Amino acid sequence: MRRKRENRLYPKMHDINVTNLVDVVLVLLIVFMITAPLMQSGIDVNLPETRMADATLSDGVVVTIDERGVTYIDDRVVELDRFQAAVRRAYDENDIKQVFLRADESVTHGVVVDVMGRIKNAGIIEVGLVTKLPAQEETTNE
Repeated sequence: MRRKRENRLYPKMHDINVTNLVDVVLVLLIVFMITAPLMQSGIDVNLPETRMADATLSDGVVVTIDERGVTYIDDRVVELDRFQAAVRRAYDENDIKQVFLRADESVTHGVVVDVMGRIKNAGIIEVGLVTKLPAQEETTNE
């Protein structure tokens, strides 16, 4: 039979040290705060600037036109001849019934209007244009 040791080398701890847990949680919080804005879309687009802008995308279908005129639906390249069917399918599969159009500022007006027309021809009425606010000009007191 095994004997119990009377004198233990390591006494029992009666409290929990949460310092390490708090450190890990704070580091994860900082990592998520930095990476969350980068996760909006994987396609780099220079949005046009307007005074009243909403650069945030809520849930919905995101159509993007890059500087070369390539069209994407939710970060997937789509040829214009199959665009209407693809945007309708993405719209029907999405729970939020909105479409957001992001177009690079160097894309011509005709390309944007053509894509908007194709979205409307697919039977989608809710289309929002995504823009950004102009850079804040520094005011100097002289």
